[in-house]
Amino acid sequence: MSHPAKKGTQKSAKSTTPIRKTFKGFTDEERLAMKERVQELKAAARRGPRADKADGESALLAKIAGMPEPDRAMGKRLHAIIKASAPALAPRLWYGMPAYAKDDKVVCFFQSAQKFKTRYATLGFSDAAKLDEGALWPTAFALNALTAAEEAKVGALVKKAVS
Repeated sequence: MSHPAKKGTQKSAKSTTPIRKTFKGFTDEERLAMKERVQELKAAARRGPRADKADGESALLAKIAGMPEPDRAMGKRLHAIIKASAPALAPRLWYGMPAYAKDDKVVCFFQSAQKFKTRYATLGFSDAAKLDEGALWPTAFALNALTAAEEAKVGALVKKAVS
């Protein structure tokens, strides 16, 4: 039985909670990057401690060769600049991206524009890079082209990152 006193005092079932977007999971590009990282780790484990810079460099150059233009040309040029500016860095792949490591820690990497379907490529630096300037400093740079001015900036950044 219902109580007549409560009739008409019931509140609407409408919720006051804001509508939230549901998590759709990782994008296809993110899943591919994670799969590439797993493959890189498995390959490194198979090679063992005998792996040398040549193994990493050949994998990196093959990855760059498979990029569409203009990312391919930019990747080749960045590779030459980074090798000349910091020869101690070891070329390797990192999440399917060309990267350069010191003491097995990635210092910098090149993310092509097509990797995550962005409008520009990215030159990024990890926390292992010594680019600190006070309490705020950039760790990633958008790249649309590499002119002589940008090449000089990249060379200086890489030298500072490994100093």
